[in-house]
Amino acid sequence: MKSLKTRLIRLLTNPAAIAVVAAIGVAAAVFSLTSCGEKAFAAVEKTKIVFIAGKKSHPSGQHEFNAGAILLARALNEQSGLPVEVKVVHNGWPTDETVFEGAKAIVIYSDGNASHPANGNEAKIEAMLAKGVGIMCMHYAVEVPKGEQGERFKKWIGGHYESGYSTNPHWTAGVEIKEGHPISRGVPGFSANDEWYYNMRFADPKTAEDIVTSVPTREKINRYIHWTPDGEKGLGKRQTMMWAVERPDGGRGIGFTGGHWHRNWAIDDFRRLVLNAILWTAKVEVPDSGVASQPVTEAQLNENLDPKDKMEQVALPSKADLTQPASEKVEFRWPGKK
Repeated sequence: MKSLKTRLIRLLTNPAAIAVVAAIGVAAAVFSLTSCGEKAFAAVEKTKIVFIAGKKSHPSGQHEFNAGAILLARALNEQSGLPVEVKVVHNGWPTDETVFEGAKAIVIYSDGNASHPANGNEAKIEAMLAKGVGIMCMHYAVEVPKGEQGERFKKWIGGHYESGYSTNPHWTAGVEIKEGHPISRGVPGFSANDEWYYNMRFADPKTAEDIVTSVPTREKINRYIHWTPDGEKGLGKRQTMMWAVERPDGGRGIGFTGGHWHRNWAIDDFRRLVLNAILWTAKVEVPDSGVASQPVTEAQLNENLDPKDKMEQVALPSKADLTQPASEKVEFRWPGKK
């Protein structure tokens, strides 16, 4: 026993032995910390977002809901480096509604009015929103009939496109982003030609915050679709093309009127703006420099396009898009006008 005690004392007072013991201790500590870190990283729960892409609609390169949704989902899932999981539902409302389980936000990019995916599913949507789920509607999906559906959208996202009141010309907008809002992060502003709807019918009193604005003029409009007296009165005045609302139920809502031309997803700031907005809707912290994503190539723009009678190659955005000649004035016109 005395011999064993003597050997232990010699071992513990030997510099070389002390170094070995210390090294073993450090290695054990590093292993323990690494193991805990890996477990903590694995335990980070991803925020689930469901993207509803509408059925095929306009000519090739326009209203490419499925292809656009895939591009945006890929950016968030594979390129952003953020803890999010985007599930894309193609061609309208899902047949398997379990896709909504655990979702923190719903993004609808589709045709509106009679073709809106919300039609017949209002109670299901409201049940989710009552739990604080966010909802974002893009382009035509902000248009619903006035009345009962319009009132719903005022509650859900703060406003909507109202036929005969709102208007939808194609024009080049030099957009301004609301400074200080998380959606503005990494987006200093940009110019894009789109079918920028404006003169939305907002809740009264207004609950939404203007996020993206610009000033339409005759000189900037290269095509009139539905033209209204209120749209004409809005010329030369700052108009809203993206707005955001924080609802009493704790959820968030966004309306975005751009997204007609598929090519615009290749504009980095245009794409970042929408990716930021999707995150904000889902209550995910927007990075200081905005959502990171890789540039979209022309080849990628032409992937997953809806089959149309006449397919066209979608070209990357160019300066020519921004300098199209002004259209001739038109008479007031909209569906159902008497």
